[in-house]
Amino acid sequence: MHEFLTNLFPYVMKKPEQLGKSILETLEMTAWAGGFMLIFGLLFGILLTVTRQGGILENKGVYQVLDKVINLLRSIPFVILIALLMNLTKIIMGTRIGVRGVIVPLIFGSAPFFARQVDAALAGVDKGLVEAASSMGVGPLGIIFRVYLKEGTAAIARGATITVINLIGLTAMSGYVGAGGLGDYAITYGYNYNRMDIVWAAVIVTVLIVSVVQAVGTLIAKLATH
Repeated sequence: MHEFLTNLFPYVMKKPEQLGKSILETLEMTAWAGGFMLIFGLLFGILLTVTRQGGILENKGVYQVLDKVINLLRSIPFVILIALLMNLTKIIMGTRIGVRGVIVPLIFGSAPFFARQVDAALAGVDKGLVEAASSMGVGPLGIIFRVYLKEGTAAIARGATITVINLIGLTAMSGYVGAGGLGDYAITYGYNYNRMDIVWAAVIVTVLIVSVVQAVGTLIAKLATH
């Protein structure tokens, strides 16, 4: 097997530890940023749903501000976002480089996208259920947890899957701040030296990671469908 892999990926097999390190960096960035993305995206998605016109906590001011901020953040290319947030990243993380130096931009780049996914998922919840719960005296928090989140879990899971896959794509640009990862590995060690086996190895591993995320997301959505 070792000989077979050496023939297919000669430069990869010369320093396999580089590939292993890049995989761990990508997983670390995805895990940290993904965790905060799920928290903030869910929170802002719920706020968009409940504060919009006709919502259970209708508030035009809050909705307009949140809506505009999310649209603004979604419109900024990720590489530019990294540069814009360098000082904030330094304050929060204590560094502008490495894996820690890209976590904040990754959160800002993915949370608004997920917030829109959550907003769309909750918009699909039957309004009759919301009205029925309200008529029975269920408060706003009860409606959010017992109606919106309960009924929208499957759609939220599908949105989270799409967002995490998009997040993995954003980590490929992390080399801009020296964070490493599979994208940086493919460009620095592969493309720049015309070592295409390194590029293909990075692509294959990335596809495998995305496939696992897709499978887990699909399973969760299936289990939550009722």
